[in-house]
Amino acid sequence: MPDSTKPFAKIQFIDLGAQRRRIGARMDQAILRVVDHGKYIMGPEVAELEKKLAAFCGAKHCIGVANGTDALLLALMAMGISRGDAVLVPSFTFAATAEVVALLGATPVFVDVLEESFNLDPAGLEAAIGAAKAAGLAPKAVISVDLFGQPADFDAIEPVARRHGLWVLSDAAQSFGASYRGRKVGQVGDIVTTSFFPAKPLGCYGDGGAVFTDDDDVAAVIRSLRVHGQGSDKYDNVRIGVNGRLDTIQAAVLLEKLAIFEDEIDVRQKVAERYNERLGNCVRVPRLIPGATSVWAQYTIVTERRDAIAQSCKAAGVPTAIYYPLALSQQTAYRGYPKPAAGVPVSERLSRQVLSLPMHPYLDDATQDRIIAAVEAGFD
Repeated sequence: MPDSTKPFAKIQFIDLGAQRRRIGARMDQAILRVVDHGKYIMGPEVAELEKKLAAFCGAKHCIGVANGTDALLLALMAMGISRGDAVLVPSFTFAATAEVVALLGATPVFVDVLEESFNLDPAGLEAAIGAAKAAGLAPKAVISVDLFGQPADFDAIEPVARRHGLWVLSDAAQSFGASYRGRKVGQVGDIVTTSFFPAKPLGCYGDGGAVFTDDDDVAAVIRSLRVHGQGSDKYDNVRIGVNGRLDTIQAAVLLEKLAIFEDEIDVRQKVAERYNERLGNCVRVPRLIPGATSVWAQYTIVTERRDAIAQSCKAAGVPTAIYYPLALSQQTAYRGYPKPAAGVPVSERLSRQVLSLPMHPYLDDATQDRIIAAVEAGFD
């Protein structure tokens, strides 16, 4: 019988240490190569990474940038978003999605999400477009966020956008590596952005991000914008830009992680399937929409017993997280922005009921069993 006086072995919410034990020696060599050649800004690893990431997802162009927020910002800047424009964004997302719109003087207009997938509700776009026009704004774009790892339903989103003359930005900060009905993330939408924040399925050792597009002109503008709007060289500034470059060391780290990424995605799927099989009778488990795969950036359950389950997990030494405890349209900085007359009830309800469990490709069965037991104990 287990000794209840012994402390629990610590469970990692995302076990980056286990990944490092797998590729640590290669990672150290990659970082030292950068230290040795000394090209810390826009070194050769950045171009190599851009080439490999584009090939990985089938996009024509990949532009490495400083972080996922800059990726969104640069995409909007390249498309000329400015004051008086409306950009439709989901209400159930991280602040960066709406933040970049507001930073450019444009207006984020909130759209509700689907209960099952957590992603933007295509049926809510028409009402949000109406709310934007009622506020005297010109709807220009949709930012669709692929929450928790799976792509949004673009076959339903894109026709609405086209009908109203909107372009579609796919925020794939949590879904890079997934696919949607035969298209890899990177090929879905007019422009795709992603983040390489360390907790992401493909993460670096600091901040990093990328923009993907098949449009040669858009790619050229973004490459200029990320280096202060440079033209022929860095002292020939042809537009107002930002300092949005990806560090060479982070590119070197990502090259090593990309080499094992597909294997890690396969294991993440197995972990998710095991969670679904064991927890499906007591909580609402995440399900994939037809034709989609997920990289399971987070494994998120929905339950009215969130507080009890979180407390049970804490008592058992199991970490949990809430993404997101408030819908974005409820947060102080964003309450004044438009949303449909019916509001965003699904986003608000999910914010009260979601709970994310440990998820990473190094989660062994015994540890996962302990997590599952802790969730089940929340019903005692």
